[in-house]
Formats: sequence, structure tokens, C-alpha cells
Amino acid sequence: MTTATNHPTKWWHLLEDGRVQCDVCPRHCRLKDGQAGHCFVRANAGNAVVLTTYGRSSGYCVDPMEKKPLSHFLPGTSILSFGTAGCNLACQFCQNWDISKSREVDTLAAEASPALVAAAAKHLGCTAVAFTYNDPVIFLEYALDVAAECRKLGIKTVAKTAAYMCEGPAREFFGAMDACSVDLKAFSEDFYARITYGHLKPVLDNILAIRRHTHSWLELTTLLIPGLNDSDAELDQMTRWVVDALGPDVPMHFTAFHPDWRMLDRPRTPPSTLKRARIMAMKNGVRYAYSGNILDEETASTYCHQCHHVLVGRVGYDITAWHLTDDGHCRQCGARCAGVFNGPAGDWGTRRLPVDMRDLRALLAGPHGGGA
Repeated sequence: MTTATNHPTKWWHLLEDGRVQCDVCPRHCRLKDGQAGHCFVRANAGNAVVLTTYGRSSGYCVDPMEKKPLSHFLPGTSILSFGTAGCNLACQFCQNWDISKSREVDTLAAEASPALVAAAAKHLGCTAVAFTYNDPVIFLEYALDVAAECRKLGIKTVAKTAAYMCEGPAREFFGAMDACSVDLKAFSEDFYARITYGHLKPVLDNILAIRRHTHSWLELTTLLIPGLNDSDAELDQMTRWVVDALGPDVPMHFTAFHPDWRMLDRPRTPPSTLKRARIMAMKNGVRYAYSGNILDEETASTYCHQCHHVLVGRVGYDITAWHLTDDGHCRQCGARCAGVFNGPAGDWGTRRLPVDMRDLRALLAGPHGGGA
């Protein structure tokens, strides 16, 4: 029976020993009745895998689009962001560990139906809804239902994800997204195995599939951790793979690490490392490369790949210059800038607006309001 917090799923199968196997991600958790998977939110209830957190969130907030980070998808606009709890990876450096590592149901205090989430985004003037803070692959049924309601209202959907999924659910999930900001955490199997307790190949396979087989706009982010994934050799291999496999138009973001969760023994990433990675990416043919978690206008701005004129100037999340036509062409030379553009830049800037769904539920009660 479907409840607000116990929702049926389809990506699983029954094993001969009576357990059920979850088929959403490569962990393939094999669960006895009443047992939850590694992600915490998918569990065996009555010999079927259910999503135990459907319709519940750790909180809602209106963010700048650039925070995802997405630099080529409706720049300057606002996005309604939310996550749940749990994660299917175990990154020792997790920067959102209070959410992604949570095993407390109390973390999921905010409740909203898919229709209410979409209506709230519309009411708040957001161009999109983001599934973020923790990885949406583990609550894909809820995310897909929210995406369907958003489409009815002309609201886009964005997945902030590590793309650690099996092929079938990945095809369904990423095919429903308008944009994907994928964390490519490193370019070595050793890093994935030791630091995230996952594997690299499924991530690369899904990145390829998003690029080749969906209409979702794709950008990549790598958090550079001193001494672990920031060597010249690894950055060279990674950026060459991006250009060869995905093409030169997929933006890459190199962001700064700070000590967190179970990785407190590493220093912060120096700005010089981010700039070195960005230069290497562009040398290898990446047209749009950025640095993040530092305040640097030069490495945060977008440049025309043909005439090198500034197309979008940025300081942090604020847009300081705009030299694109409404459909994304350079005003100086006419070259097309890869991305999704629709008119002039938005002016949301750096604002962060927490949202209380209880207030919006009362305000929006009606044909689109629904209930949690």
C-alpha cells in the first residue's frame, strides 16, 4: 500500500533465498524483510523494495542556478532545491554529510507532494527544481514524479548527482531531466574504490549515456583533493577523455576541497591547483572550464571559444556582464555558445531563500496544491 513515506518501486527482483535485490545502483543490496539498503531510504517491506522517504525532504531552498554548479543552463535564474537523506556512495570527504549520511528520520521534516513542489517552484518564480544536497538516484521515484508535475507547469528539472546507477534506471531517470550536474569525483578506479566505496566505470558509462542518448544538458564537476585526485597525469587523462568521448562543449568545473566528514587530515585546495586544472582542460580542448569555491572573476566567467570575448562575466554567483544574444550566440563574432539560453540573464544573484512548504501548502491549496 502506498503511503507518504513507503512507496512501491520497480527496479528490484526476488532472489532464490527469499531476499530481494535492489537494482537501482551497482551495489545491488540484497535485503531481508525489514532491512534497509546502504542508501538508507530503499528497504525490503513485505518482500518488495520500497522507497521509505517518498514525499519527504530535509528542506527546501531557492538557490542560484550557478550553485549546482551550472554555468550554461539558464544563467542567473533561481532554482528550488531540495534533497532527502542517505546516499549510495560513502565518500570520506562528503561536504553534505549531515544530510547524505543521515540515518535519522527526523532529518526529513519537510513534506510535499510532487504537485506541491512544482506549484511552489512556479509561485516562487523559479525556472527549475533541483534534486540535490544528497544524490537523487536513491529517491528516483519521487524525483520522477516531481519532474512530471514540473513539466505540466513549464518548470525545468535538474539532477545534481554522482551518476552511480545501473543502466535501466539511469536511462529512465536521466532521460527525464532537463539538466544534469554530474560529480566526476576522480579519474581512477583506485580513488573510487578506496575513497567513495564505489567504482568508476558505471559513472563513466552513465555520463556517456547522458551525453549521447538524452536531451539533458550536461556539466561535470570534480572536487580536487590535494594528493588524491589532483595530479597532472590524472587531470590530463580526465580532460582528454571528456573531449574525446563527450566533445569539447561539455563544461567542466574544478572546485576546492575543505576538510570535512572523515577526511580532516587533508589541507584545503589552493587556488593554484584549480587554475592549473582549468588551464590543462582548455589546453586539451575543453572549451568551457571553471574553478569553484573560490572568488575569482577570471576563472568563473564564460568566454567565446572562437573570439575569446567575455560572454558571461561572474563574481561568485553574481552575473557582472552579459554579451550573449537571447538564443546564446556571441554578440561580437556570432559563434554559438553551447548551453540552454532563453533571453537575457536572470538577476537572482547570490541570494539563498529558505522555503517552508507548510506555508506554501496553505497558500497554494487548490488545483495544483495537493497535499504531502
